[in-house]
Amino acid sequence: MDQASDGAVVDCGAQAAGGTEPEGSDSLKTFGAVVQAFRKRARLTQEQFAPRVRYSVPTVASIEQGRRFPPADFVDRAEEVLDAFGSLRAAARHLSRRPGLASWFRQWARLEAEAINLYTYECRLVPGLLQTEAYARKLFAERLPPLNDEQIEEQVVARADRQRLLRERPNTSFSFIVEEHVLLRDAAREFDSGKLLDHLVALSEERNIEIQVMPLRRGSHAGVDGPMRLLETPENRWLGYCEGQESGQFVSDPKLVSTLQMRYARMRSQALSLEDSLSLLRHMRGAT
Repeated sequence: MDQASDGAVVDCGAQAAGGTEPEGSDSLKTFGAVVQAFRKRARLTQEQFAPRVRYSVPTVASIEQGRRFPPADFVDRAEEVLDAFGSLRAAARHLSRRPGLASWFRQWARLEAEAINLYTYECRLVPGLLQTEAYARKLFAERLPPLNDEQIEEQVVARADRQRLLRERPNTSFSFIVEEHVLLRDAAREFDSGKLLDHLVALSEERNIEIQVMPLRRGSHAGVDGPMRLLETPENRWLGYCEGQESGQFVSDPKLVSTLQMRYARMRSQALSLEDSLSLLRHMRGAT
């Protein structure tokens, strides 16, 4: 689930099991070596290069070492700064690893990065795109089997990379429906002592982000079959994704997608309105 996932998704209706840790890839190391070679050719140190591509020195170092998947804007900026003759863009198209993303989630992650509409219903925990760093770090620290410090850091970085969508795609509409019990759970407050609620309130005030709370008093609703995600591609095709433990289900069959859309539309009417949801978040924030 969003606690650890956020990977290669399977074909429609199929499930892919396996570990949540992404496999290693020589393609990332090769890409990093190419970046380093062009950087040295330009006679730039990492400290000089980093601000020009608007990333930190540690991030540049991680990419050059093949430990971090390069974001698309890094590739574009590096290509221009280093005058790489199109080599970096060409190499980036062949990268096969997304550090910190479960193997079954990567296809969805690629699709959501280009989506023009993205809908998420979650009943287990705060959706990954809405999590604070402290919340995410606590989740990863409690994973079983346990992760080491480097793996936890890799997961946290991957989560932060995904969350850039909320800031960098202002024309994408994001809709989230979250169960009230997720927000009330004591463990959620222990993660960051109310900062999570501050974060959710701030996001709710963005023009392209809608957060609705499914109230406890709603005994039954259209989402009782579990979490779901829907997105609309730039070509106006709708796709769905559902996830369980150690597996993901990518839904492309139009009939199944239509069913998920129907359920999500009904949940929007069954959840608290945007105004009431924001009011509840503010009230809960004041009570922490």
